[in-house]
Amino acid sequence: MLMDERICSRVGCSREAVSTLTYDYADQMAVLGPLGLSREPHSYDLCALHAERLSTPQGWQIIKHASQTEA
Repeated sequence: MLMDERICSRVGCSREAVSTLTYDYADQMAVLGPLGLSREPHSYDLCALHAERLSTPQGWQIIKHASQTEA
């Protein structure tokens, strides 16, 4: 594995990360966007499969930002 390669944060998953997930607990919101430029301690890198299957607690809002390549 390359030192700068980023894998999915989900336990047991070794797929390449493609998205970054952050939570805003105060506003009950999850934000999923393109892979961040660097690893952040309060965010989670997700592979395509886990990004697609993302779910949140009832009442939470999910904001999905498309990557520039998807536009």
